[in-house]
Amino acid sequence: MESESESGAAADTPPLETLSFHGDEEIIEVVELDPGPPDPADDLAQEMEDVDFEEEEEEEEGNEEGWVLEPQEGVVGSMEGPDDSEVTFALHSASVFCVSLDPKTNTLAVTGGEDDKAFVWRLSDGELLFECAGHKDSVTCAGFSHDSTLVATGDMSGLLKVWQVDTKEEVWSFEAGDLEWMEWHPRAPVLLAGTADGNTWMWKVPNGDCKTFQGPNCPATCGRVLPDGKRAVVGYEDGTIRIWDLKQGNPIHVLKGTEGHQGPLTCVATNQDGSLVLTGSVDCQAKLVSATTGKVVGVFRPETVASQPNLGEGEESESNSVESLGFCSVMPLAAVGYLDGTLAIYDLSTQTLRHQCQHQSGIVQLLWEAGTAVVYTCSLDGIVRLWDARTGRLLTDYRGHTAEILDFALSKDASLVVTTSGDHKAKVFCVQRPDR
Repeated sequence: MESESESGAAADTPPLETLSFHGDEEIIEVVELDPGPPDPADDLAQEMEDVDFEEEEEEEEGNEEGWVLEPQEGVVGSMEGPDDSEVTFALHSASVFCVSLDPKTNTLAVTGGEDDKAFVWRLSDGELLFECAGHKDSVTCAGFSHDSTLVATGDMSGLLKVWQVDTKEEVWSFEAGDLEWMEWHPRAPVLLAGTADGNTWMWKVPNGDCKTFQGPNCPATCGRVLPDGKRAVVGYEDGTIRIWDLKQGNPIHVLKGTEGHQGPLTCVATNQDGSLVLTGSVDCQAKLVSATTGKVVGVFRPETVASQPNLGEGEESESNSVESLGFCSVMPLAAVGYLDGTLAIYDLSTQTLRHQCQHQSGIVQLLWEAGTAVVYTCSLDGIVRLWDARTGRLLTDYRGHTAEILDFALSKDASLVVTTSGDHKAKVFCVQRPDR
């Protein structure tokens, strides 16, 4: 493994003091990330209190045509069956690629789709609050800021827009390169995104102060801000993994060659305290990395792939890949979802496969329920499934889409699952919690 510490900061920049956003001719010091205990990242939000947004207000007006409570006829797709959903949002006119819930109240959703549109709407009744207008390409990324006052949308061409939720007004926009991923900072109005030119961008919103983290000359395919708010892990198309210092602007650790992946990265995740990073790739491997040392401490592969040593690299990449992964919050378990439909539950303590649960079609995404050992999966067959990771048993499933599910989100109390699909719909499912 190779670790590089390429210092991108000026020699006189005080270490671990500020996030520095580089303008055309100067460096603007904007936020203080590490003033001291007990939680240094909390002060990042305090330093940004000049970005003053009023609390979100309930909106009574809306377009009731944006939701229906019964299945609709003539929906695109071939899957038929019962509809277990409570609300269906039907304003999109093409595949709906992404969904995110507001973290403060879990009452609002933002969805983006192939129709170049994004909408903010209410989960309880599907009422449209406002359209995030102005995109001219498929909206593939959307999300609320940590305090739910802002919502960001990004399309494939790299146009990003931010809206103030309570006023429904656009407050910021930027055109970057072709967009690969986008994520809000967990503590402050700071937006990060990865683009096809290998750059990771960071903006303070809404004033637009900007900083870039230059990766290899290939797309930055996935990324995640670590829980401390001071580092981010980014995966690249060439298989490398970088852990960036967001204050200094330099990579703390670089994993490449045999330490990295042998194919493009598809997803990354961190555990609750940010000590471990899990990365997934089209090479079918999931790598467990120490965020502190930058060393690979575990490698996971599904048994079905590991039992085929003569499979060619190109053939392997075409037949299977890691699509989603995540850590359990209450047990030392990690889940990895594969394109061949395998859900693998790994024991981190022994680094062994604990359970292997098979879907009839590829897994698109997985999410752990907070505070339990229950993992949710959505797949290309249009079904949401709940699995008990302790036993590997299927608890229940939810149906209603007539095409593949492309993204889903889970409310904090695990009472709602919100899905988006190739059938042009987003759906809200009320989750019946069995006695666990």
